[in-house]
Amino acid sequence: MDRLWAPWRLSYVAGAKPPSEHDPCFICKALAEKNDRENLVAWRGVKSAVVLNRFPYNNGHLLVAPNAHKGELHELEANEILELQQTIARLVEVLREMMNSDGFNIGLNLGKAAGAGLPGHLHWHLVPRWNGDTNFMPVLSDTRVIVQSLDQFHAYLTERLVRNP
Repeated sequence: MDRLWAPWRLSYVAGAKPPSEHDPCFICKALAEKNDRENLVAWRGVKSAVVLNRFPYNNGHLLVAPNAHKGELHELEANEILELQQTIARLVEVLREMMNSDGFNIGLNLGKAAGAGLPGHLHWHLVPRWNGDTNFMPVLSDTRVIVQSLDQFHAYLTERLVRNP
């Protein structure tokens, strides 16, 4: 039998819990605290921010959100929409260069019925994908293999974003 060892993930698995609808907005909390490394904030713009997903579907899974707590698309101003889309486009290029991604899933879950885990604060998911990246782990054991710790990925990404504004 093969074994998959990832002991550095114990604190992530044991300590982190998905947010409930009664929890405060984790995006607003992270942006207010200014403790970017701990809160996994990778970049701050004038109107938007980039946060690592604490519960990633794949290595490099990011959230791109407006800085303002807005839950509906019609609430966004034109300059917010523009910066959000420019940020997503920039991240695609940065992640493609960093991680040699073959493609990306980019999406917004609008409302709880659509799967939004945080329905009050819009955020786009940006998930790098590679040819053949779906293997037996999710199918047979409902397990995803994330190859890099969130802390390592945060340091790597923020270095790239600062170096390539």
